[in-house]
This record gives sequence, structure tokens and C-alpha cells, in this order.
Amino acid sequence: MPGTRKLGRTTAQRTAMLRAMVTFLFENGKIETTVTRAKEVSSMAEKFITIAKENNLHNKRMVMSFVTKEDVVYKLFDEIAPKYKDTKGGYTRITKIGPRRGDAAEMAVIELI
Repeated sequence: MPGTRKLGRTTAQRTAMLRAMVTFLFENGKIETTVTRAKEVSSMAEKFITIAKENNLHNKRMVMSFVTKEDVVYKLFDEIAPKYKDTKGGYTRITKIGPRRGDAAEMAVIELI
């Protein structure tokens, strides 16, 4: 798994959270979260977009082992990855939007470019 941020969670909780967030990012195109979580989600999402650029069975199974919804995997291979065919990286953008009202955590929006 990219990065060494523990995000205040155990390994199983952290993996489940990142799986859900990457799935929602591919499904909706953008999500709002904290800056540190956005950085972790960005590295994971870029890794899977790079894998999905080459459409074969092995790569689909690799992505399906992480992404939680099957229709999102098909969307990744059929719509998202072909857009970035000629791009070598930088598929996501993180925009800081200020502190959260409750605990002043720095918030950000992560989106597919």
C-alpha cells in the first residue's frame, strides 16, 4: 500500500476505509475529505488508473480485488482509464477548502481531472 500514514486506524480499518474512498472517487468523480486521507486516496487511485490503462483479465482481477463495486470497475476500464491513455500520471487533483467546523481539521476535495 502506498504511503506510510496510519490515519489513526488499525490496518484492517485503514484498508477498508481506503477501499471505500477509492470506490466512491471512481463512482462520483470527486469526494470531500481531510487532506491526509486525500493524499492516500490519490496515490491509490492513480495506481489503479495506471493498471486499468491496459485492459486485460489479470488487470481487471487486480482492480476487482480492491474496488468494492463491480460496476465501478467496469466504469474504470471503459470510461475513466481511456481518457488518460496518453497521460503518464497526475490523474487526480487535491484542492484545500479550509478547516472543518467541528474540529478544525484541514479539509480538501479530491477529484479526477
